[in-house]
Amino acid sequence: MTVTIQPTGISPTDVLAVARGGAKVVLDPAAVDAMATSRSIVDGIEAAGRPVYGVSTGFGALANTFVAPERRAELQHALIRSHAAGVGAPMPREVVRAMMLLRARSLALGRSGVRPLVAAALVDLLNHDVTPWVPEHGSLGASGDLAPLAHCALVLLGEGWVLGPAGERVPAADAVRRAGLTPVQLAAKEGLALINGTDGMLGMLLLAIHDAAHLFTMADVTAALAIEAMLGSERPFRPELHAIRPHPGQGVSAANIHRLLQESAVMDSHRDDLAHAVQDAYSMRCAPQVAGAARDTLDFVRTVAARELVSVVDNPVVLTDGQVESTGNFHGAPLGFGADFLAIAAAEVGAISERRVDRLLDVTRSRDLPAFLSPDAGVNSGLMIAQYTAAGIVAENRRLAAPASVDSLPTSGMQEDHVSMGWAAAKKLRTVLDNLTSLLAVELLAGVRGLQLRAPLTPSPAGRAAIAALGDIVGEPGPDVFLAPLMEAARAVVASPDLRAAIEVELGPLG
Repeated sequence: MTVTIQPTGISPTDVLAVARGGAKVVLDPAAVDAMATSRSIVDGIEAAGRPVYGVSTGFGALANTFVAPERRAELQHALIRSHAAGVGAPMPREVVRAMMLLRARSLALGRSGVRPLVAAALVDLLNHDVTPWVPEHGSLGASGDLAPLAHCALVLLGEGWVLGPAGERVPAADAVRRAGLTPVQLAAKEGLALINGTDGMLGMLLLAIHDAAHLFTMADVTAALAIEAMLGSERPFRPELHAIRPHPGQGVSAANIHRLLQESAVMDSHRDDLAHAVQDAYSMRCAPQVAGAARDTLDFVRTVAARELVSVVDNPVVLTDGQVESTGNFHGAPLGFGADFLAIAAAEVGAISERRVDRLLDVTRSRDLPAFLSPDAGVNSGLMIAQYTAAGIVAENRRLAAPASVDSLPTSGMQEDHVSMGWAAAKKLRTVLDNLTSLLAVELLAGVRGLQLRAPLTPSPAGRAAIAALGDIVGEPGPDVFLAPLMEAARAVVASPDLRAAIEVELGPLG
């Protein structure tokens, strides 16, 4: 696949293709023309000697410091070196690739005043699989992701570090030389344009949106498996009950769970039993209300990200009338809020999942399943400690759900006196989603074990698909085994699209 950066931007699918799929990138000729036009305006300002922030002045608290023409290229290089001040472990390769693509996209909109060769140099790094080493700490999400983007820009100069094949740190000069690339000599405004953007937090948010969409559907699947294994009722998921509270996500989630519980001998076994509970516990009955609210939150965040994808995020910006104006468009508040909202929603999807696991394992509430889903409880502990692990992860997600975007620490001599913390919000969102994968894996494992223990009753098509996906790994219920590998295997099943695809072959597309 090849992704073309248009003067109107790119799509979320393009970002995923480059970040995770290694797609090649090209600049549309119209984008090259747009950059050349905006650069001619900057060149005219330089020739006229007008004072413009970032072109003929210093940065931040040094904005009133005039820089002589003969030192303006030096100014841009010094900016990149000084701002590449991050510390900590390197960000994942997919995040850095997304960040570079998004910065090239922003430059290609033709409002940053850079020469086309600057955006082309970022594209060259992507196409030659040269990924800068970007430390995890450094961005406040205020003037965008200054430090992370500076670590990327430093590689364009043939300096700094890149990620090696095994994730090790390699001198950028060596990697750039091996790739046959030539370091860039920056001109006025170009260093600033390379680092003044929300591209890091936006890249993480776009990746998280994709992952959350998959996990929220898988949460419906694992909820249905748990409800089926616990002899729950399908009646609370009937469409007419959700039509009278028309939250869109709730209706989609309820429809998924209702469909997943059909054609099940396990469900048929108690449907007309008068002794069956009139009302299931909230963790079962209210699954669509929680997962559905998370879906609606995801839709809002998706809208925010889509707006940012067509936004000019830089400072100053070059307008079509030739004016160069300072803006606050680099502030990451929209993305920080979105990442925090989504982290809260994802944390609750995981929390209610853990509650269903606890019910499945509790002999007093699981409707005749053996304690901890072990046929020989006492000598064997079954999935007891898997629930401990899930409880610990829920607790961590609750801590991570505390919003980063309500925090602010002033910087740059009080010039940048309010910051978004959007980078931190997006980074912890990714951890919450990774944790959610583990929580759904525990529920998947428990649901499969519970359905196996309902034999000889035949489970739903979804239950049969889940047992087939895990059966060769978990085996039949029996004596305790080394559990960690089974949990890792269940994580892989949750993260993969294969189980959902197998279910959809039988039931049609899930929402």
